[in-house]
Amino acid sequence: MSDRDVIFERVRAGLRRRPPSATVPATAWSPPRLAGDLAERFREQATRLASAVVGPMAAGAAPAAIADYLVRERLPTTAVCWPALADRDWAAAGLDVEARAATATDLVGITGAFCAIAETGTLMLLSGPETPATVSLLPETHIALVPVASIVATMEDGWARLRAAHGRLPRAVNFVSGPSRTADIEQTVTLGAHGPYRVLIVLTTN
Repeated sequence: MSDRDVIFERVRAGLRRRPPSATVPATAWSPPRLAGDLAERFREQATRLASAVVGPMAAGAAPAAIADYLVRERLPTTAVCWPALADRDWAAAGLDVEARAATATDLVGITGAFCAIAETGTLMLLSGPETPATVSLLPETHIALVPVASIVATMEDGWARLRAAHGRLPRAVNFVSGPSRTADIEQTVTLGAHGPYRVLIVLTTN
């Protein structure tokens, strides 16, 4: 018997020894239910992950809120946004915004979100021609407009919402849980290692 045969025989023997109770039916587990206000839970969790959260506010007020944040933080007021957000009145708020995919030289990116997950403070973004993934990944500052109505309780609820709305997965689904970070170097947390240094989430009522 070859080494390969020996390994597979051990695997088969191990599978035969597994007690029946080790197999748990898929219906035996369900995601936790969250009590209370989902928007407040999302705000708390997102803030804990070092995202800044403002609102809720009318969607029309979002450009001015974004401009206030950028000026206050001494950040550029030139940005790129999803083509899906091209109709917002950015210029009236003093912002110079181009609706296109981001490049390595863009410093501020503005996106929406398919949904937001209250349990973890996470944004769920779907890629597509009107929602290019680069806008949330390449700029140093990521700003997301999130309608309160799109906040769901759990990750499972987010996937269920996606299946109901689209039926199939887009090319990419990206999850954003605060600024990019790593602790690979001397176990010291560093922000912006693989993406944005900062995240601003603007909650809107419509």
